[in-house]
Amino acid sequence: MDKNEKQSKIEQMQNLIVLLNQASRAYYQESREIMSNHEYDRLYDLLESLEKETGVTLSKSPTMRVGYEVLSDLPKEKHPQKMLSLDKTKDVEQLKNWLGSQDGVLSWKLDGLTIVLTYEEGKLVKAVTRGNGEIGEVITANARAFSNLPVSIPFKERLVLRGEAVISYPDFEKINETITDEGAKYKNPRNLCSGSVRQLNSAVTAERHVRFYAFALVSADGMKFAERTQQFEWLAQQGFAVVQHKKVTASDLEVTVQWFADEILDNINPSDGLVLSYNDIAYGQSLGTTAKFPRDSIAFKWRDEIRETTLKEIEWSASRTGLINPVAIFEPVELEGTTVSRASVHNISVMRELRLGIGDTIKVYKANMIIPQIAENLTGSNSVRIPQECPVCGAHTEIHDENGVQTLMCPNSECLAKQIKSFTHFVSRDAMNIEGLSEMTIEKLIARGLIKELADIFHVEKYKDEIVEMEGFGEKSYANLRDSIEKARNTTAQRFLYSLGIPNIGTANARIIVRHCRNNWKKVQNLSKEELMTIDGIGEIMADAYVRFFADPVKAHIVEDLLKEVHLDEDFEAVGTALEGMTFVITGSLNHYENRDALKAEIEKQGGKVAGSVSAKTSCLINNDLLSQSGKNKKAKELGIKIIDEETIMKWLETGVTE
Repeated sequence: MDKNEKQSKIEQMQNLIVLLNQASRAYYQESREIMSNHEYDRLYDLLESLEKETGVTLSKSPTMRVGYEVLSDLPKEKHPQKMLSLDKTKDVEQLKNWLGSQDGVLSWKLDGLTIVLTYEEGKLVKAVTRGNGEIGEVITANARAFSNLPVSIPFKERLVLRGEAVISYPDFEKINETITDEGAKYKNPRNLCSGSVRQLNSAVTAERHVRFYAFALVSADGMKFAERTQQFEWLAQQGFAVVQHKKVTASDLEVTVQWFADEILDNINPSDGLVLSYNDIAYGQSLGTTAKFPRDSIAFKWRDEIRETTLKEIEWSASRTGLINPVAIFEPVELEGTTVSRASVHNISVMRELRLGIGDTIKVYKANMIIPQIAENLTGSNSVRIPQECPVCGAHTEIHDENGVQTLMCPNSECLAKQIKSFTHFVSRDAMNIEGLSEMTIEKLIARGLIKELADIFHVEKYKDEIVEMEGFGEKSYANLRDSIEKARNTTAQRFLYSLGIPNIGTANARIIVRHCRNNWKKVQNLSKEELMTIDGIGEIMADAYVRFFADPVKAHIVEDLLKEVHLDEDFEAVGTALEGMTFVITGSLNHYENRDALKAEIEKQGGKVAGSVSAKTSCLINNDLLSQSGKNKKAKELGIKIIDEETIMKWLETGVTE
C-alpha cells in the first residue's frame, strides 16, 4: 500500500469515526436515531477492516472504546476490572466452531443497561452502571426501586454479580404514553430504561417498572461453582430473576438458536441477540481475554431475514421538534412473521446514501427482528426529490447540516406539527374528553397530513383505511375512536371554552366565565376586557389574553370551524346563594359523591368556591376523617379554620343553611 493510498484510507477512517460516534451518542444519550442498526454495523465493520489494512487505530475509534461516556451528575466509581464487550457473529456455524466439544449456555442478550450489584451481609450495598467499561455511575438508590430486585438475600457473605436492567415492551408503550414533557417520545425501551435508571430521583425509577435479570456471577465469598448453570440456579435461589437460558452442545445449538428466534415475538423484554458462554467456568477463565473481548463468551446477532420489494413513495413525516423525517413506503412483504410496508429512513444523509428513487428495488429487514429498516437499494436511481414545503403547514423547508448529518427542518414556529400540545389538550378528559386519541396517535395523524386543524378531528372517518393500518390500531380501535368523537359532539360551553387552550383559562376559570354569561356562547366569545375584569378571579393579564385570543383571525377561524361540528348545551340552571362568599377545600376520600369534582360542582351551584389548598381565605376544610394528621388538617387547625365532614356539607347544600 503506497503512502497516498494509506493516507486516503486514514481520512476515510476519520470520517467513519465521526459518524459512528455521533450515531452512538444520539442513540445512547439523546434517545434518537440517525442511522439503522444495519447501517451502523456495516460502517463499523468497514472501519475495522480499514484499521487492519492500515495497521492504524485512531484515538476515538469506537473499535477501541467499550461502552459510552458517562454524562450524568450521578456519583462515579471505577470498576475493579475493566468490563469488556463481547465479540459477535451472525453465523450459527461459527458459533458451533467456537463451542467445539464443550458444553455451552445460550441465553438472551437483553437490550437494556448493564448493572453491577454488590451485596454484603445479605443487603444490597452498591449498584454501579457499566458506564464506559472503566468508570460507571453509582445508582444504588435507583436499583432498590427496581420492580423485581431483592434488596435482602439469604447469602450473608460478599456477593458481586452482573445483570441487565430492562423495561418491557408493554411497560415501554404504557409509560411512553404518559411522558408529555419530552420533546419527542422515547424510540425504544433501551433509551427509556437508560433514562430511568440514571435518574437523580429514585421515585422516577420506581414509576418506570425497571426489572433486573442476572446474567453473570462475578464472585461469591466461600462459594465454588464448576458450571454456569449452577451459578444461575444458585442466584435464582437467592431471589434473583436470571436471564432465560438453555444448556447446549454443538449438535443441538442450531435447534436451540431457532427456538429463541421463534420466541422473539412473544418475548416481552427487548433483546438484540443471544449470548453463548462455555458452561465449564474454569475452562472459560483459562482462555483469558483479548484487549477488548473475553474469550469465554460470544454474542450472536440475528442474521436478518431480508426481502426484496419495490419502493412506492417517500412519505415526509413532520414532528413536533421541527424535523421532517423521510419514511419509505414499499410493496408489502412478510418479515419475521408479520406484513410490513413502511420503514424509517432517519434523515436526508441516510436517504442519499441509499440513493433512493420511486420504483427502485430495495432490500428490507427487521432490526433485531422487530423494527423495519432498509438494508440496501439494488437500483440506486437517486431520484427522490426533497420537498421544498412542509407537508403540514406549507412553510419553506430548510436543510440543516450538523457534523455531516443532514436533516430536513420546518422553521415555522406556528406549524401544526409543533402544536401537538394544543391537540392533546383539546381531547383531554376535562376538555372534549375524546378517548383513543393519545398524543402519539395525534402526532401520527398530523405528520401524515390527515389533520390540519382541530375541527378535522371530527372527520377522521375519511381516513379510516390509513388509521386502521397505523401501529396500535385496528378496526375495533378505530370504531371506539369514532364513537368517542361522535359522543364529544354534544358538550357544554364550559368544556368547550377550556378545550381551546386560552392562556390561564383552566377548568375553574372556564366555569366562572361561562356561568357569568349564563351558558350563552355568543356572549362568552364576545366578552370585553372590562366585563371580564368584573368577574371574580379574572385579572387584567388574564382578561388581555382572553380578548386577544378571540380577536386573532386565525384563532377565530378555528373556533368558527369547531362550532360547525359541536352542539353546545346552553341550558342554564340558576345558581343558589347558600354558600356565596365561602371557599372550601376538599381532602380525603368521599362516601356519597363519585369524586371531588362532583362535590365541587354542587358547591359551585350554591355560589361557593373550591380551592386546592388551605389558606387564610379558606372557609371550611371538608374531610371525613376529622382527626386526620394530614398536612391540610394541620394547616386548617393552625389557621383556626373549621373542619367539616361530608354529611355536614350535604346538609348545608340540602337546607341552604350553614351552621
